[in-house]
Amino acid sequence: MFDYAPPLERITPVARRLPANACDTHCHIFGPAAVFPFAEDRPYTPPDAPFEKLQAMHAKLGITRTVLVQAACHGTDMTAVLDAIAHSNGQCRGVALLAPDVDAAEIARLHAGGIRGARFHFMSHLAGSTREDVERIARLIAVHGWHICVHGDEASVISVLPWFTSLDVPFVIDHMGRVSADKGLRNPHFQALLDLKNHPRAWVKISGIDRVSSTGKRPFADGKPFVRALIEHMPDRLLWGTDWPHPRVQGDMPDDGDSANTLLELCPDQAVLEQILVANPQALYGFDGAVRE
Repeated sequence: MFDYAPPLERITPVARRLPANACDTHCHIFGPAAVFPFAEDRPYTPPDAPFEKLQAMHAKLGITRTVLVQAACHGTDMTAVLDAIAHSNGQCRGVALLAPDVDAAEIARLHAGGIRGARFHFMSHLAGSTREDVERIARLIAVHGWHICVHGDEASVISVLPWFTSLDVPFVIDHMGRVSADKGLRNPHFQALLDLKNHPRAWVKISGIDRVSSTGKRPFADGKPFVRALIEHMPDRLLWGTDWPHPRVQGDMPDDGDSANTLLELCPDQAVLEQILVANPQALYGFDGAVRE
């Protein structure tokens, strides 16, 4: 019935407390399907992973801010994400999947509901976007200060990167561009990510370490050098996320506690950690006020 397993219920405790207002900038919610049905033409069918379960996982990690990235299984129906944002006390934002013919009125409605970005897929198993779609939607979202999320594998991300560097809106490369760990740090595709330090509107998510790993085995240690290199090179342009509940995972199911501990291990400087977990998300998503301890 389902295409893959649910996320782990028991996760490793965090090694030390995360900064106040720490943000998970890349996670998803699925359903529950009985309340928020999946799209009929969905590319996969996941087990339910509702907002309440995400909140419970975040409580274990000490995360208080959230960016929900629309899941392909829900298509362009943003109802589940908008409902979660409405119940988040101002501490949740969203990234949308938009129909190619979306209009300005719909963008305005989503903005009022807490959406702050649009995602484009370039994966082989998902419907791709055209440059014309990207440029038209970029013009519509620019007035609201949104950004674009770029999701693809390493070859596709590099091939479309010129599209996004030419736009007048910020863009975020999801999951470190899904580069292959077995190709090493000198992989030209990874070097192209590092070069984005010189682009004023570029961001990179240090998420999906399991999608970078070539072993498929927790804790995905072969992905750590890539996270470390990005932290050392461009900490002011990085966002961190768990990727919970890990859709279409290949290999071991990630442990979200391990993921947080990997960040803590590779980012021992508290000021840099706060830059990545607090200041950078605040700059891009504009959260409301402080979260009470």
